[in-house]
Amino acid sequence: MNGAESLVRTMVKGGVDVCFTNPGTSEMHFVAALDRVPGMRCVLGLFEGVVTGAADGYYRMKGLPASTLLHLGPGLANGLANLHNAKKANSGIVNIVGQHAVYHIDYNAPLTSDIEGLARPMSSWVRTSPNSKSVAADGAAAIAAAKSAPGQIATLILPADTAWNEADGLAEVPAEQQRASYSPQAVEQAAKILHGDGEGTLLLMTGSALSEHGLALAERIAGKTGCTVMGPTFRPKMARGRGRYSIDRIHYVIENALPMLAKFRHIVLVESDDPVAFFAYPNKPSMLKPEGCEVHRMTSWGENSVAALEALAGAVKASARDVKPHASAELVKPTGALTFASIAQAIACAIPENAIMVDESLTTGRGFFPPTAAAAPHDWLQNMGGSIGFSTPLSIGAAIACPDRKVITMVGDGSAMYTIQSLWTQARENLNIVTIVFANRIYQILRGEFDNVGAGEPGQRANDMLRLDRPTLDFVALAKGMGVPGRAVTNADEFNKALAEAVAEPGPRLIEVVM
Repeated sequence: MNGAESLVRTMVKGGVDVCFTNPGTSEMHFVAALDRVPGMRCVLGLFEGVVTGAADGYYRMKGLPASTLLHLGPGLANGLANLHNAKKANSGIVNIVGQHAVYHIDYNAPLTSDIEGLARPMSSWVRTSPNSKSVAADGAAAIAAAKSAPGQIATLILPADTAWNEADGLAEVPAEQQRASYSPQAVEQAAKILHGDGEGTLLLMTGSALSEHGLALAERIAGKTGCTVMGPTFRPKMARGRGRYSIDRIHYVIENALPMLAKFRHIVLVESDDPVAFFAYPNKPSMLKPEGCEVHRMTSWGENSVAALEALAGAVKASARDVKPHASAELVKPTGALTFASIAQAIACAIPENAIMVDESLTTGRGFFPPTAAAAPHDWLQNMGGSIGFSTPLSIGAAIACPDRKVITMVGDGSAMYTIQSLWTQARENLNIVTIVFANRIYQILRGEFDNVGAGEPGQRANDMLRLDRPTLDFVALAKGMGVPGRAVTNADEFNKALAEAVAEPGPRLIEVVM
């Protein structure tokens, strides 16, 4: 048994049995080991950003880490943007990065780089296996780090000679750390705040608190105390749809966010952080909470927020009887022109039971939340780190983690081009993913940001940096070239029909919404 085989055996036994991969020369012994060691599902991506984004999506839906296989420093660097998004989502991932043979590194070959230095900004755990005898134990430690709560990104660097030399065998993964509970004192403080100033208090929740049960508990607490419940602008995963408590999210645009938060004198954080603006803007605040508002942390990432909410509901004597009735929006298939409102309504009508919605719709999608609250029950996933091109790779990992669920990806045309290679992997694996591309032929969010930062009126050169024309992108043709059937729609009736057909059919589909 060589080092690569001992690592694969350790990973499979440790529960890391999916590998998203884009290998090179230094990883060939790991690739060979995949044939000799049963149990590892391997998924090829044509770009490393697809690989790392898929691993993020897998963890968000499965709650267990997948692995990636990347080629040397440049391969890791290509995947760093979506590792940044995964880190912000607290997703656990085991990265395996090939390295030159130890004796070759000093020769400064063209691909030689500081892999550990590249890995550290996005990884909580980094290690280079110095020899084949240590690689299994190092792999077990990486798995333990990725399985910790909250999840971490672990990067194990595997020199080529470490992979091909003889190894002793696999290693046992250390027992998983128990998920941290919560602070009874923090819950007691939150209860006192709600008793004293319920209507002036915001419960700001994310993470595990946005599960169906967590939201139900928050709804009872809000009904009993008069507090408001919101989520941050972006969340890693949230339960939504009919029968689930629908909460607002803090608006991305500062001018809209400030009045949403103006009345609150207390904010209780449930895994969330202080509400801050996405960027710095001239003459606008970075901190969105009103002056004098006190912030109190009830739970942090990795703590058991659902148990804490149960304790809080008990402390304020909230029960299901306290839930206030609320009107549900009527869903009617739209007709006529494609507008932000008609697009939102069409999608809400089309969401199938238990779907997974992956949202990178940016400007087009800001109005999606009200109508989709009345859609069939589903989970909603968003971009936590802001690095563009996360959605189509994330959908791959989500679909592999939950093969019996339909995944619907919503993405702008500019964002889609960052990781368009995802469509090839979707076709190769025959994944149940519907990709909706909103083709407005412009980086619309950047056009808005141009105004927000006070850069003036864009001239010809500035407009050229924002528009996606000359030539116009043809997403149906791009999808066809990668094996995914697609169609373009130009009005709401065509969109309704395309959605119904795409949701009903197995395998990947693409819809280009020409706006």
